[in-house]
Amino acid sequence: MMEERRTGIFENGLIWFGAGVSIAEILTGTYFAPLGFQKGLLAILVGHVIGCLMLFFAGVIGGKARKSAMETVKMSFGQKGSLLFSILNVAQLVGWTAIMIYDGALAADGITNTGRLIWCLVIGALIIAWIFVGITNLGKINTVAMAALFLLTLVLCKVIFFDNSPMGIVDDGSLTFGAAVELSVAMPLSWLPLISDYTREAKEPVKATAVSAVAYGLVSCWMYIIGMGAAIYTGEYDIASIMLKAGLGIVGLLIIVFSTVTTTFLDAYSAGVSSESIWSGFKGKYAAIVVAVIGTIAAIVYPMDNITDFLYLIGSVFAPMIAVQIADFFFLKKDAEDKDFDVANLIIWVIGFIAYRILMNIDMPLGNTLPDMVITIVICLIVGKIRGKE
Repeated sequence: MMEERRTGIFENGLIWFGAGVSIAEILTGTYFAPLGFQKGLLAILVGHVIGCLMLFFAGVIGGKARKSAMETVKMSFGQKGSLLFSILNVAQLVGWTAIMIYDGALAADGITNTGRLIWCLVIGALIIAWIFVGITNLGKINTVAMAALFLLTLVLCKVIFFDNSPMGIVDDGSLTFGAAVELSVAMPLSWLPLISDYTREAKEPVKATAVSAVAYGLVSCWMYIIGMGAAIYTGEYDIASIMLKAGLGIVGLLIIVFSTVTTTFLDAYSAGVSSESIWSGFKGKYAAIVVAVIGTIAAIVYPMDNITDFLYLIGSVFAPMIAVQIADFFFLKKDAEDKDFDVANLIIWVIGFIAYRILMNIDMPLGNTLPDMVITIVICLIVGKIRGKE
């Protein structure tokens, strides 16, 4: 295992505060501008309530079982059945690492004009340094970094909302409310396969999970609102242009670099933890470093300007997965860890995956994640009762 020492409630809250402060979340927030501020704000709040509730349940499962996120998947899908999700999780974490480095480097280059390649390498190197230090050894470094980011985002909020007038952007029909809610759900949902990697080490897992979900939810909403507000109030969708307009300069650069490092570190770290579920005896820390290197190379080579399809793909994979886990852990009290495969649950997951993709074509006020999870949980409970009778 990568870490052994038990973490406190404050440490867990700090970790997820850092996860929420993200350039990717600010950029996703700009997509909400066509709804106007009031409807956009409502969509952001509704989506995060749904997403963070799922995040809480996922964290409680890992915290109570004292297992990493991918180890808890074995409890529902079996030892070998869980490998599918471990591989998919590592793949999405490599993708997130690349996206975060790309976004951070692009934004930093927009301020300094030194070249995206340089900033990809700088951010990648800082992430590797963060991994070497380790999550439970960051201590004062992480506290200082988070406090600085908090103050800097306050400055950004002040510039956007109090030094500008609305640009007159109104609801133009290009984004429906249901689609906006789904975009809001998607970001906390992307953390579902990670949260147990941290709550498993908490001294008080339920309290730590609650604080983690609330801390992340509040900060993530804040980031979305900053992005939406920037688009509505400044007319800019590019974070570097927003910061330059705000006259932040070096301050803006610090926000970009440190928020990218503190968030992307979690992706690389969890990829390392997940790799331990795929290859026993594999050192998670070294896998995390490999992920950071691959992500840096991918950020240099590939353009990653629109991540909406990526977010929806994550939702379609992991929403039905956690739905099956919730049904098994909280309702059926079932553990399939002694099996190679739980075929019934794998079939239910496939049904949930297909249902999600179908629901994407139907505009619903609460998005499609919540209906998909309800459908999957109900099917799982029905099948569980039938299997119980047999």
